[in-house]
Amino acid sequence: MSRLWYGKKGRKHQPVNHKYALVVSVAEYHRRIDALNSEELRTLCRRLQITTREDNNSKQATNIKTDLEPEAFRPNLSDPSELLQPEQIEKLTKSLPPRTIGYPWTLVYSTAKHGMSLKTLYRTMLGLDTPVLLVIKDSDGQVFGALASEPFKVSDGFYGTGETFMFTFSPDFEVFKWTGDNMFFIKGDMDSLAFGGGGGEFALWLDGDLYHGRSHSCKTFGNHTLSKQEDFTIQDIEIWAFE
Repeated sequence: MSRLWYGKKGRKHQPVNHKYALVVSVAEYHRRIDALNSEELRTLCRRLQITTREDNNSKQATNIKTDLEPEAFRPNLSDPSELLQPEQIEKLTKSLPPRTIGYPWTLVYSTAKHGMSLKTLYRTMLGLDTPVLLVIKDSDGQVFGALASEPFKVSDGFYGTGETFMFTFSPDFEVFKWTGDNMFFIKGDMDSLAFGGGGGEFALWLDGDLYHGRSHSCKTFGNHTLSKQEDFTIQDIEIWAFE
């Protein structure tokens, strides 16, 4: 027979079996429940090979990103590029200013269609209001160029913004962004088109016939020589707008 004991005011209480009793504070109780609902529960699910909703959502997000990411960097082109391979286009797209993303690439000038003339190049820029991508292939088969923050034009001095950058695939893909050292972005006249400056050298210089070019390191972009040799012969040019 169980014995009864009397507490305050003579109330009867059943005896406590101390073998199974464990008294914890309310805060400790909730802490243990939270722990069970989080880390310990997820560990148990993994051991039992149970997929939780959180794990499933994470896997789905990863799969979606894996599936969509390559597509996001494959813009629509108005014409096939004769100078850039698909993987090169993807690499360039990742470096373009945000305001160009989502717009198709429109071929506005190419030496194959328009001939080797800087004057004609300037004429094709009229009416554009978009950054333009200059792609050059030289006689050594090297591909390099520049992203200009605005269309090319004849100017008395330098123009453009810090969106302008230089790039090369010679031998590996590299992008040279504005260093902030000066604002010598782009300069054009009827005899030449140049990018960068400082120390008396241009990052990239093209003559009026679009036949000869030169590349040198410069302070504006902190670049090395874009071509295999400082002086190069132009084989082809493409200029792409984003509209």
